[in-house]
Amino acid sequence: MASSSTLFCLSALLVLASWQATAYDPSPLQDFCIADMKAPVRVNGFACKDPMAATPEDFFNAAMLDQPRDTKASKVRSNVTNINVINFPGLNTLGISLARIDYGPLGVNTPHIHPRATELLTVLEGTLYLGFVTSNPNRLFSKIVKKGDVFVFPKAMIHFQMNLAHDKPAAALSSLSSQNPGVISIANAVFGSKPPISDDVLATAFQVEKDLIHWLQSQFWENNNY
Repeated sequence: MASSSTLFCLSALLVLASWQATAYDPSPLQDFCIADMKAPVRVNGFACKDPMAATPEDFFNAAMLDQPRDTKASKVRSNVTNINVINFPGLNTLGISLARIDYGPLGVNTPHIHPRATELLTVLEGTLYLGFVTSNPNRLFSKIVKKGDVFVFPKAMIHFQMNLAHDKPAAALSSLSSQNPGVISIANAVFGSKPPISDDVLATAFQVEKDLIHWLQSQFWENNNY
C-alpha cells in the first residue's frame, strides 16, 4: 500500500500537471509555429506555416511603437495599437502579445477585460489613474502611476486607465500573456451589442427608465469608435 507521503507527492504532481494544462495559451510543441492565415484547417489558434519556409521576416514587425498615435478621432480620447497574432503571425503559440496605448488630455481607456490574458502595463509618458475590479464583492484596486511605473491587471478582471493631465498626452506599453488576448469593452458590449440586449433587461439591471437605456444605446450604435 502506498504511504501517505507518496500519495501526497502524487497529488502535488497532478495539481502541477493540471495547472500547466490549463494555464492561458497552450505551450508550444515545437520551436515555433508561424501562423498560416490562409490555411483551411480550423484549430484552437492558427495552423502552422511550413517551418522550412520560415524567414527572419516572420519574426519581425515594423510596428513603430515609438511613434505617438492620433487620439482626436476617438470620443474617449485614446487609441490602442495592438500587436498580436492577427497582425504578427510569428506570435502564434508563443503566448504573448503587445499593445501601445495613447491617451489625449483626459483620455480614457474605458473599462474592459481581456478574457484570455493577464496584462502588465508600463507607463511610457505622463501620469495615469488606473485600476481593476475583482469578481464579487467587486473590490477596486486603483493607483496613480507615473513614467517608468509598472502595474499588473490580473486575467479577465475589469480594468481601465485615464490620463490625468488636462493639457498633454500620455502613453503606455502593455504586455499580455496571450497571442490573442481579446478585448470586451464593458459599455460597448452592454449598450452597443448587435442585436441589442433587451431594454427590459438593461432597465432592470441598472434600475433606470427605458428612455435612458435607449439614449445610451444610441450613443454606441451611432458611433463605434471604441
